Amino acid sequence: MPTYISLVSWTDQGIRNIKEAPQRIDAFKNVVVAAGGKLHGFYVTMGKPDIVTIIDAPSDEAYANIVLNTGSKGSVRTETMKAFTEEQFRNILTNIQ
Repeated sequence: MPTYISLVSWTDQGIRNIKEAPQRIDAFKNVVVAAGGKLHGFYVTMGKPDIVTIIDAPSDEAYANIVLNTGSKGSVRTETMKAFTEEQFRNILTNIQ
């Protein structure tokens, strides 16, 4: 499955309602599982961003569903990067002439 790393920042709404964060995290985990994904890491960080997630999802579309579902609640904004393992990177390089 593809791996995605997201840099997540609280919105004004998210920080105002920060005490609800544990319930929002639980709901997020459920969205990941429902989309067929697996959460490998969830880190609250100091500075920018506020949160970093590492998730495997079956497809770009499945991950887009996770991000859009989560973002539509209004508490966070995300910036997502698709990640490649070292093995995948080596395979990509075999096609470079």
